[in-house]
This record gives sequence, C-alpha cells and structure tokens, in this order.
Amino acid sequence: MKKFESDCLEKVYELASAEFNCSITELEIEVIQQPSKGFLGFGKKNAIIEVCYKDNCKKYVQETKSFKNKDVRIEEVSDRIEYSNKSEEEKFSRKEEKKEPLIKVPKVESKDKIFDNFYNEEASQNEVSKIVIKKDKEKILEEVKAGINLLFQDTCYKIDQINVDFYDEETLYVEFLGEDSALLIGKEGYRYKALSYILFNWINEKYGLMLRLEVAQFLKNQEEAIYTYLEPIIEIIKEKGTFKTKPLDGILVHIALKKLRDEFPDKYVAVKTNVRGDKYVLVNEYRTREV
Repeated sequence: MKKFESDCLEKVYELASAEFNCSITELEIEVIQQPSKGFLGFGKKNAIIEVCYKDNCKKYVQETKSFKNKDVRIEEVSDRIEYSNKSEEEKFSRKEEKKEPLIKVPKVESKDKIFDNFYNEEASQNEVSKIVIKKDKEKILEEVKAGINLLFQDTCYKIDQINVDFYDEETLYVEFLGEDSALLIGKEGYRYKALSYILFNWINEKYGLMLRLEVAQFLKNQEEAIYTYLEPIIEIIKEKGTFKTKPLDGILVHIALKKLRDEFPDKYVAVKTNVRGDKYVLVNEYRTREV
C-alpha cells in the first residue's frame, strides 16, 4: 500500500494514477481522511488515501514486466510473418481454383456482315450444298410452298399469292404477290435481303437448290437498272480486259456479279470491298488477280 495526500480527492487520485502509471479503475483505494476546508482556515484537513494494485491487475503488471524483460529474436518474428503470408496465399489460391470458369457468350454477327457473306459469291461458291436431289420436283414445290405459307400465315402482311416454280434445273423461283408484298422489300432492300437469306439457307440446305426471289417486281427492276449500267462496261472489258465497277449496294452487287461472270467465264470476276466498306465487282485476268 502506498499513501498519497493532497487538498482534494481529485488531485490525490491523479497523483496515485500517475505514480502507478495506470487508470484509477485498476487501483484499490482506501480513503484514510476526507478533505475539509475548516472554518476561516482553522481545522483544514487534506485528503489522504492508501493505494495498491487490484488483485487481477497485479498479475497483468507482472506479466507485462516479465514480457519486457524477454529477449525477442527478429528472425523468429520475420519467420512467423512469412508463414502467415504463405498461409493467406494458399487460401486465396484454393478459392480461385474453386471458382467456376466463365461461360463465354458466342458473338452474334451483325446483319450487315450476314448479308455481306450471303452476297459474297467468291466465298459462298464453295459453301453451297452439294446435296443430290432425290425427291420429285412436284414434291419439292409442294413442300417449299407449304413451308413459306406456314411462315407467313400469322404475319400482319396481306400476301394474296405465293408462286413457287423451277427457274432452271438448279434454281427455284419464288414470287410474292399481294397488297402488302412491297412492304417485304423494306428500306434499301433490307427486308428483301433478310428474306432471301432465310429462304436460301433453308432451300439450299434441304434440296441443294439455288434461289431466285421476286417481290413486287423488285428483282426485275433491279436487274434492268444494273443491265443498263453494265452495257458500256462490258464493251470496255472486251477492249482492255479489266474493269472495276462503281460501289454497288445490296442486290445490285449480286446481279452485276452474275451478269459479268456469264459474259466473261474465262476471267476472274469477284466481289471486293474498298477501305470505306463499299462493295464493287472486279473483272481481271487470272494472272493479275487483285488481292
């Protein structure tokens, strides 16, 4: 026990706390004398207390002192830290292994790319189905017509008649007639190209046939326009042997390609794309084929 004295209890508590270097709550305090101011300075008494550590605090102080006296080796501390870091890394790697692999969503081609592939005759020639037609022609016509009618029976378009017939031995001719048939063409022929793409893939895959699609005389008008444009070009090719058409849009590229291949079967005729993404038809000699 240690004795402390001051003129008030607050000061004497502060002295005890400073002396023992701990909170006042960790000390056991016995008040020996209460402070008194007396009367006119007579009979004044100071506060007197006796202080010691509480029983549960003595053990803490002893352990603290003993710990301070111990020699701590830096090597042991660094080894423990390194071991702890390795354990954390192993736990993290196990969690990474348990994670399920991400499923990659297949990238869908844009409609422009699909249409480009459809009209790229150079590439598509090798991809056309080689299925040998074993079914009767009349049976094929019935199946194709039934399939197209089924496709359009629940649409909002008023299609009065769908004609299906053989254009030649390798090509099927499909024609849409009716009040809303012109709506199937769409702006810049996008609906026409989409419908051509769908029907061609179905007919070629199942029957090994090519497709010639007519909607509200769209194909006829396009052919007449491109034939007029190609007339002087054909004469130039006959003289110079090579030519590159102006940029052509949509179905015009397909029509021009077919016409020029028919006119020049011994020349290299293919669809090309310029730096702006515009398509044109190139006619050249096979020895000087443009890359």
